[in-house]
Amino acid sequence: MNRRHFLRFAAAAAGGLPLLMHAPRALAQAPRARRVIFFYFPDGVPGRSSVDEPSAWHCTGGARDFQLSTVLAPLAPFRDETLFFNGLSMGPTDMGSHPGGAVKLLTAADGGRGESIDQHLARTAGAGAPFRHVYLGAMANAANASGDKFISYPSPGQSVPPEDDPVRAFERLFGGGVIASPPPNAPPSQAPARDRRLRVLDAALGDLNDVRARAGAAERARLDLHADALREVERRVEALAMTPGAPGSDPLPASPSCDAPVLGAAELDRGRLYAPEQFPLILRLQTDVLVQAMACGLTQVGVLQASSHTSELIMSRFPGTEMFDPGFDMRSHQASHYGPRHDLERREYRDYVAQRRWYVAQFTYLLEQLRARPEGDGSMLDYTLVFCGSEVSDGNTHYHDDMPFLLSGGGGGALNTGRLVDVGYARHGRLWVTLARAMGQNLDRFGDQDGGPLDGVLA
Repeated sequence: MNRRHFLRFAAAAAGGLPLLMHAPRALAQAPRARRVIFFYFPDGVPGRSSVDEPSAWHCTGGARDFQLSTVLAPLAPFRDETLFFNGLSMGPTDMGSHPGGAVKLLTAADGGRGESIDQHLARTAGAGAPFRHVYLGAMANAANASGDKFISYPSPGQSVPPEDDPVRAFERLFGGGVIASPPPNAPPSQAPARDRRLRVLDAALGDLNDVRARAGAAERARLDLHADALREVERRVEALAMTPGAPGSDPLPASPSCDAPVLGAAELDRGRLYAPEQFPLILRLQTDVLVQAMACGLTQVGVLQASSHTSELIMSRFPGTEMFDPGFDMRSHQASHYGPRHDLERREYRDYVAQRRWYVAQFTYLLEQLRARPEGDGSMLDYTLVFCGSEVSDGNTHYHDDMPFLLSGGGGGALNTGRLVDVGYARHGRLWVTLARAMGQNLDRFGDQDGGPLDGVLA
């Protein structure tokens, strides 16, 4: 990472420091998740339709003896590590609207007038990581997407776009030897990038001191705040020395390693990031980047956004999938308007079911990657919270009730998984309170909703 890029990173990190002083009190002596991932897919699911047909997504049965739907079938290997929800609602405001659902999804606030839960956890539970927040997309910025297409809100009413290029994301996280350690007896020219960055910070602090000596009282006070922020960044950079994979830290799987991170992007055509046939590869690569970054301790909070609401993604061009049909273009949003009935004889509904099952399979791939990496007495999955959801429930009606939400992972023992949780009717802000509690944050409400955590979810 060159000096200009590093100073940009330092300024961004320093800009968020005042918020850390107001972090909620951490819960003491309770099981706690080490990280959280939010996985988003667009355009809802084949839920309860306008003629009250049974949902083709939601589980049926009792709390423990429930049955997975055909759409959720790929999740069968993770049934015992997942919570399946019936009855969660995002509320009546903008009911029937894709954008209205997208802005409420992670904010739990009508009109997106609030900070999203991923950003809240990034500045509280995840504040000590070198990258507080990692937001990766797969074709989420297609066609110059407007702000309501994105689901992450650092401040009320203001969303930010994800990074759609997995190679650029990989370089940003791992480039310049962020977590590499020098070989024994290395000459100074081979010192790790961490030491080079500390020298950049030292130089910046020296420049500030020179300016401070010539400034008035008011300007000196502002410069002192900048200096304190840079010293906080310096402490974060020094903490990279104890990143997993560095000397003295817990060992990680040999491949891919944190000393020599690998991204298998040889087949990716970066000049055609928005070609639909590349979408499956891009989503897999972004998943690999995020899991590897978390395994190496670079971040504790990540968002994976697959496309965006009212998606024009042509899913019938995905080679090797059950949707593949080179002679017919079927888009995600097009298929979601399958009509008033769950009729497998109708092309749109048949493709819609296949599309949603494909997205569940991609979520399953994410869980597989977490389970494959040892951690503690289990795997990364045992210490992670992994959310999956969309911005509307039934794709044809755009309802915001009975949302298609899943929560997987053990959360460090914080979750009571392997259950169907039927809440009857509850606002989904309570789910975000539950996640925050599992991450050690003592929240009682989130967004514009009251109610505390959901009953029976926390262990």
